[in-house]
Amino acid sequence: MNFKLILNIAIHLLRARLKQTLVAAIGVTFGIAMFISLVSFMNGLNDLLDGLMLNRTPHVRLYNEIKPSENQPISLSKKYKNDVNIVNSVKPKDRGKAIYNSKAIVYYLKNDPRVIDVAPKITTPVFFNSGTIEISGVINGIDVSAEEKLFAISDYITIGKITDLDQNNSIIIGKGLADKMLLVKGDIIKITTAKGNLASLKIVGISQIGIAEIDDVSSYTSLDTAQKLLGEATNYITDIQVKLHDMTTAPVVAKEFHTKFNLDTIDYQTANSQFETGSTVRSIISYAVGIVLLIVAGFGIYNILNMMIFEKMDSIAILKATGFSGNDVKWIFILLSMIIGITGGLFGLLFGYIFTHIIDEIPFNTAALPTVTTYPINYNPLFYIIGISFAILTTFIAGLFPALKASKVDPVEIIRGK
Repeated sequence: MNFKLILNIAIHLLRARLKQTLVAAIGVTFGIAMFISLVSFMNGLNDLLDGLMLNRTPHVRLYNEIKPSENQPISLSKKYKNDVNIVNSVKPKDRGKAIYNSKAIVYYLKNDPRVIDVAPKITTPVFFNSGTIEISGVINGIDVSAEEKLFAISDYITIGKITDLDQNNSIIIGKGLADKMLLVKGDIIKITTAKGNLASLKIVGISQIGIAEIDDVSSYTSLDTAQKLLGEATNYITDIQVKLHDMTTAPVVAKEFHTKFNLDTIDYQTANSQFETGSTVRSIISYAVGIVLLIVAGFGIYNILNMMIFEKMDSIAILKATGFSGNDVKWIFILLSMIIGITGGLFGLLFGYIFTHIIDEIPFNTAALPTVTTYPINYNPLFYIIGISFAILTTFIAGLFPALKASKVDPVEIIRGK
């Protein structure tokens, strides 16, 4: 088989039906461009939502959960039911939220090779007071440097800096709280704890995650300030947040830490199962739509090649009569199809990048997400590799069946029929 000769014949056949060839190539181009645009936008949206919630969630969280006492005062077995009253609604055991021996646990976790880093935290309900306004909310006492390293919390600080929390008696409040209480940076806010402790903290910043349920109640202060506010010792923490090098191992690691430290644990998959489900569904939809577009383009190529074979029966008969084998004829039409697919695919990649770049430049202004200024786009090269690979595969399959048909043409019958 003379590849150069077969390629020249394929190109000649393409030129002979240039309009139909362009239509087929444009179909592939459009399919690839839409596939790239859809997948890039959907994955950009998933990355945005992950940044808002999933990436701000520790892979493993260690804490003490309030739960009923395991030792009931009266057994609930059947043999007592006819003799004595059964005691129900036993109150939960008050073991407190504090994690005992927390410094030793944090030290152990920091030296675990599976762990990137650890961020201790205090979470406590409080009342925010400003004049006659009193709003219930939550204070998060954080290790500023560790929290910034693991969760990039400064990305959501719209006014002030996260490092300002290193000042004594300082606090960063949510945008919802600031709007409700008419507070700005530099104001003083009074805090009342559940135990009745009262403190005055200076507002050094305002945060806005974009989720109203969080922005309306949340605030951040340093671990030291939170401990002083609650009147607790310097080793008092309620949560230990862990990030792993391999986040897929979080469920297994969480169970291991639960057994080892006798603490309640929860992994990020369990805590954010709804968000992960939504991201998966969006990705499936975008890939499905893009693949359908490419399949439709493949049918277009199939139809065009079928028509070309019908119209070029004389040429095929002459080729076979002059010494070309059925395999040579088959490869002529496969190459013809592949030229359409590769050309259309390359232009599709180019236009896909242009479309995604245009989307990335479109302003996206919303008060709920002040840190997001344009529509999110993910420029992962893998999307382009998948796009061109699927284009080549689709066009190859679309050209294979007409090519097999052309290879079986009997030149004697065609010439005799003429």
